[in-house]
Amino acid sequence: MKKIITLANLFAIAATFAQAGAPAAPYYNNFNWNQTGSSLKNALTTKITNTHTKSLNYTSPQPSVWNAIKNTDVDPNNSNNVLLVYGWENGSDSDVTNDRSRNKNNNGGNSGEWNREHVYAQSVGTPDLGQSGPGADAHHLRASDVQRNNSRGNRLFTTGSGNSGAVGLYWYPGDEWKGDVARMMMYMYLRYGNQCLPTAIGTGSTVASDANMLTLFLQWNAEDPVSPYEDYRNTYLGNASNTYGQGNRNPFIDNPFLATVIWGGPVAENRWPNVFLSTEDFEALANVIVYPNPSNNQRINIQSQVVLDEIQLINLNGQLVQQIKKPVAQDNNYSLTDLPQGFYLLRLSSEHQTVTKKVIVN
Repeated sequence: MKKIITLANLFAIAATFAQAGAPAAPYYNNFNWNQTGSSLKNALTTKITNTHTKSLNYTSPQPSVWNAIKNTDVDPNNSNNVLLVYGWENGSDSDVTNDRSRNKNNNGGNSGEWNREHVYAQSVGTPDLGQSGPGADAHHLRASDVQRNNSRGNRLFTTGSGNSGAVGLYWYPGDEWKGDVARMMMYMYLRYGNQCLPTAIGTGSTVASDANMLTLFLQWNAEDPVSPYEDYRNTYLGNASNTYGQGNRNPFIDNPFLATVIWGGPVAENRWPNVFLSTEDFEALANVIVYPNPSNNQRINIQSQVVLDEIQLINLNGQLVQQIKKPVAQDNNYSLTDLPQGFYLLRLSSEHQTVTKKVIVN
């Protein structure tokens, strides 16, 4: 008997893989999480590339993207349907292009059907993504209404609010989908490098540490948390034993905070607070104050009511700029001086607990 995926069991499946406290096992077993910046980015690139063991076909023969989407994009409210990226409602008006869900077998190229949306637009790749490799990577292919897909075309992503639609020459994916889009774009950048640069698919400023990464995607990643739907499709695609599983995962769905550790910017949700770098204040470090932040005098002060065992200052290239073991405090204050201009992660350790703060030196 075919198993029906209901709202309840989809959420249960997603919860199983929600990464609360620990990276997905065994996928990340023995991965070195003591990396930051470009070092972490490069290590994740190697991971998701080496584990991408099954390639899908954009059309036929099997395994095809069409059937992959029918399995990965199932609507948790109706297992006969797939969710449509950029959509937001069903039946409240006569415009079916707004549909959020549609029968999974109603696919094709005609009005009222759904097709395969290259969220990283195929023609924008350098070179064109084609219909194999990046062009058939299900981590960025989503079901989409045919006409809404055509409206998006190869428009670059830009800021907006509310539902999806054109913003001048550009495209806003909608409040519900912007985090999905951001995490897909970051995955494509890591997996395919210069062929899928974030700056080629979106608008706005870039981060200081990586001229290819847009602050727009970091903002969306932080503002729109991972949904159980994203967890479900990520877990399905990450299992090569599944008929349409590629074998690799999107790390930014597993933990959006990875983007913060690599590129900085708005602090995203950390789904592994007990294992990975955290912005959460642990008990022994609950009252730590870092000031001034930003600093305009090349100096950072740390006020702590507990004795710090170690201070590490790490730049976004993953390099250890300063490391002080058993630092000496004066009136519960520690100081770092003569700091070069830049964005840093300040890692403080005390009694086997660690907290990480973002600091900026102007």
